[in-house]
Parts: sequence; C-alpha cells; structure tokens
Amino acid sequence: MNDEIVSKNRIEFLTDGIFAVVMTLLVLDISVPQISSHYAIGNVAAGTELVKRLFDLWPKMLSFVISFVILAIYWVAHHRQFHYIKHSNRGLIWINMMFLMAICLIPFSTSLLGEYRELEMSILVYGGNSIVISSLLYAQWRYVTTSHHGRLLYENLNPISKTTLSRRTLLGIVVYLIATGFSSVYTQLSPFPFVLVLIPAFLPNKTIQRITFRRSHEKMR
Repeated sequence: MNDEIVSKNRIEFLTDGIFAVVMTLLVLDISVPQISSHYAIGNVAAGTELVKRLFDLWPKMLSFVISFVILAIYWVAHHRQFHYIKHSNRGLIWINMMFLMAICLIPFSTSLLGEYRELEMSILVYGGNSIVISSLLYAQWRYVTTSHHGRLLYENLNPISKTTLSRRTLLGIVVYLIATGFSSVYTQLSPFPFVLVLIPAFLPNKTIQRITFRRSHEKMR
C-alpha cells in the first residue's frame, strides 16, 4: 500500500529552492573592502590599498569557491538519487528535511572557516557540517534501497548502479573525514585540504567499483 503523502516532485522542488538560496547566501559573506578615508579616489596609494584589501579576502574567497562546488556536488548527488526514486513516504521526507537543514548551515560554517581558518574549532565545525550532510545523503539512499522500502524505487534499477551510488557516497564521507583531520592538525593549510572532497564526485563509476571491492560487483552479475 502506498503511504505517499508528498510527491517526490514536491520534495525535489523544495530541495532545488533551498540549494538556490543557500548557494546565493554564500557570496553575502564577502563584503566590498573599505579603504581609509584619507586616500583620495584615483590616488595611486588608494589603488594599492584596495589591492591589498582584496588580497586579504582570499580565505573567504577560497572558502566560497570550495563550498559552492561542494553544494553543487550535493545537488547532483541528490538529483542522482531521486532519478531512481519513484515514490516517497514519511521516512524519506523527514530524512530529506534533515539533509536540507544541514545544507542550510553551510553559509554559517563557510563564514566561520573564512574568518577563523587557522582555528581548529572552525575547521571542525565546517568539516563536521559536511560530514553530517554526506551521512544523511547516505542514510537516505540506504533507507530507500532496503528490502522493506525498496518499493520506493523504480523496479528496473540495476543492482550494480545501486551499490555504486552507495559506495560513491561512502567514499565522499571518508574523504571529508581525512580532509577535516588533516586541516585540524595542519591548520595553517586550511581550507586547502577540503579541495580533496572534489575527487570522489568526478571519479567515473568504473573507478568507484574498482576501489570499493570490485569483486562484490562481479558476484552480482
């Protein structure tokens, strides 16, 4: 019996809207630099001062770029999951809501990292935020692929595709843990290690299968 109370399309519309807002909010943390009032506009010294102030913004700019791309990865991963989902139920709706709540925290954790990039706590908050999001994304996929809730998926879903998508998300969590741990130990390098999180997103499915126990895939054939 189908207990769907909200169509999967409504969930996708809400998700797309929240992602659009959150990705836009990221740039609001980057303020236009102010130069000293005693510099005359057009003065060479004023230009030099502005260049210096712009350069000082690089931690926030880098945090913005990394977070924007990470959000894009999350959006693609969410879309990939819902491509295979046919119906929704209460459990799926609330897991997705928790996922979106964690997504909404990204502008805050990004701002914290950009402002205090060499403090361990800001790194842990940013990394923890990303780990929670990835974990909820994994939990959502596990929920819809369990035998009891498998009816939420399209019947023709390839078992290999199901497992590959699950392991791709797991690999992302592992990379987030590594990046967070490395950044918290070598705080002077923050936020550069978080660039590592882009790797799993761009790996082809065959590579994911090869590095995540390929034999199990072969048994499924």
